[in-house]
Amino acid sequence: MQEVLVRQEKQGDAEAIAVVNRSAFGGDEEAQLVAALRGSESFIPELSLVAVVGERIAGHILLFRARLERPAGQIMDILALAPMAVVPSQSHRGIGSTLIQEATTRARDLGYPAIVVIGHPDYYGRFDFTEAATWGINCALPVPAKSVTARELTPGALAGGGQLRYPAEFSRLFIQGLSWRAGLQASPD
Repeated sequence: MQEVLVRQEKQGDAEAIAVVNRSAFGGDEEAQLVAALRGSESFIPELSLVAVVGERIAGHILLFRARLERPAGQIMDILALAPMAVVPSQSHRGIGSTLIQEATTRARDLGYPAIVVIGHPDYYGRFDFTEAATWGINCALPVPAKSVTARELTPGALAGGGQLRYPAEFSRLFIQGLSWRAGLQASPD
């Protein structure tokens, strides 16, 4: 089995990342999402990571800025995870797990307090994500509450809850085509 190297996305990776997302999800929506976020203020280059097997990109994960609007009016910058993809020929090798673990470590090292994700709660639960509603966090998007999970990187960061707000690029594309997938994706490991 070949070694998996995780590194930051670099110039020239965009098309390979799009191919990974199209292949993993069977459509173009996630590739469009990554392209839209890459061109936005929410994009954090250090948190767009690829998994390389041999000489090829086999997986991708993106963490980007989102906001948590607190009940008292404060706004906290947090991270959102979307998408995380592994090409089908490399699935069930732990590449998705490796990407999530590395992204989480890098996010903590950069000082971000928490990560949220709309996705399969059983899968993300393996990485210490729990229902965001546990902290009183509500999502403004039309998704089942149980599909919105969060993980604190700083203990107590999510205490008091609030309203989760995704950037406009995410919200627009999510409502146009991604919402039917929320919480329904198969595990990429």
